[in-house]
Amino acid sequence: EVELVESGGGSAQAGGSLRLSCLGSGFDFADARLVWYRQRPGNECEEVSRIWSGGKTMSFGAVKGRFTMSRDNAKRTVYLQMNNLRPEDSATYYCGADIFGVPYTSEPCTDGASYWGKGTRVTISS
Repeated sequence: EVELVESGGGSAQAGGSLRLSCLGSGFDFADARLVWYRQRPGNECEEVSRIWSGGKTMSFGAVKGRFTMSRDNAKRTVYLQMNNLRPEDSATYYCGADIFGVPYTSEPCTDGASYWGKGTRVTISS
């Protein structure tokens, strides 16, 4: 059974940092493209960052230059280091795995990965 479990969410002040982790099991972790999405209150899910099996990363939108995604295949874990946090970064953050041959699912986030975790909540105060 495929499982993705996010951790590391919580509260922080604006300008602070948090590191999210996502532990994957039940699939070929090293071969998977992994993603972080977020859903801010009242908004659609949006992609934050992605990392390919070879380690190349890409970040999107307002998080560029502040958030860094990395992976440790030996630990089957992907990370999202979030620095210089802003109140508008408050959201539920979801980890997703894009697995070759497995169709995307839109629950609980959006049509962007084969499997999703349940999410971890981040709240940033000004």
